[in-house]
Amino acid sequence: MDLIAIFGAVVFFVGVLASIALHEVGHMVPAKLFDVRVTQYMVGFGPTLWSRRRGETEYGVKAIPLGGYVRMIGMFPPAKDGRLRRSSTGPFQTLIEEARAVAAEEVRPGEEHRLFYRKKWWQKLIIMVGGPLMNVLLAVILFSIVFMGFGVNEPKPIVAQVPDCVIPATEQRTCRPDDPVAPAKQAGIRPGDTIVAFNGSPVTSWEQLSELIRQAGAGPATVVVERDGRRLTLRPTLIAAERPKPTNMSKTETVGFLGISPRIVHERKDLPAVVGEMGRLTAATAHALVHVPERMVGVVEAAFGGERAQDSPMSIIGASRVAGQIATLEAPVSSRVASFVQWLAALNLFVALFNFIPLLPLDGGHIAGALWEALRRWIARLLRRPDPGYVDVARALPLAYAVASVIVVMGVLLIYADIVNPVRL
Repeated sequence: MDLIAIFGAVVFFVGVLASIALHEVGHMVPAKLFDVRVTQYMVGFGPTLWSRRRGETEYGVKAIPLGGYVRMIGMFPPAKDGRLRRSSTGPFQTLIEEARAVAAEEVRPGEEHRLFYRKKWWQKLIIMVGGPLMNVLLAVILFSIVFMGFGVNEPKPIVAQVPDCVIPATEQRTCRPDDPVAPAKQAGIRPGDTIVAFNGSPVTSWEQLSELIRQAGAGPATVVVERDGRRLTLRPTLIAAERPKPTNMSKTETVGFLGISPRIVHERKDLPAVVGEMGRLTAATAHALVHVPERMVGVVEAAFGGERAQDSPMSIIGASRVAGQIATLEAPVSSRVASFVQWLAALNLFVALFNFIPLLPLDGGHIAGALWEALRRWIARLLRRPDPGYVDVARALPLAYAVASVIVVMGVLLIYADIVNPVRL
């Protein structure tokens, strides 16, 4: 990597650390507001590189910059019988009770009211939602800067090019005599035509048109175009072709093929358009998150000699390397800065959605616990039963350790793959 790439990677990495720090601020501020004693605010894990105590909280930076945490007292309640340990327990029960004992050791006399688990369910919910919502806020701000300030290249349902033939997606070459004629070419669609309807559906965007064509499959279709102020109805016969999957560009699927490319228009978006884009990006990020386990197979293969897909999952190391590549692209400085900011925004959006997964040790596990506590108490009041008390999230610790182990293994694999076979633009 040259100096510009290194600089870009370092700046992005610092941006990631700032995002992590602000995520933890999102937890700490409401915790202090609701009078939960916060003993530590740390960016990173492992040995402490620097720290300073202010009031009752130690603020610091640790050696492994792959996350952060806020330490609050009283995360786990005592067992129902009030004891922290029992004389004879199994391995899972021992794990739970050791966690209770450690949590109890941090409680000072007279501070029982400052324990996290004793707070009202909605206060616990706000504390735990605060971190992911901070990342959502950062993503909204950064995406807004890109969309409203720099502008983006937007594909429009205006025909830019019509290829003469159909070439398989896995091949990069010119047309051969035996290649089939592209359906758009055969039907008389021309560059400059605006597609206004496809198979009776009004067309408002390129993404919509592309999806309509893919879903139509092979066979006759009706395309309405606007040309020189007039509307023409053309009837191409679509063919089935292998094209990359929108959700996984390393794989292909057989879909309908027309044979047109969109005109790219650079434009700034207004606030309503930004809201719409955020909804689309959130849905796309959630879809990608759901398919991470499936794509980890490709990461393992790439780590040991296979091909690394461009849309492969990455660690912070890999994302920083991509940021370095963005910095060296042959494009105007404003375009590179916009891509850089958008990349950081996308990472914040992913971190937010990842933390909303309702499993410990993620924030979503505690969020689910707070909501479950509210539901149990509401049902108890409705049925005029005794208050069921606090939700004991400590009982989910065995699952939490299992989830944490999976996350660590995935993280190590991603870092290794990002070092030996990184994603390249």
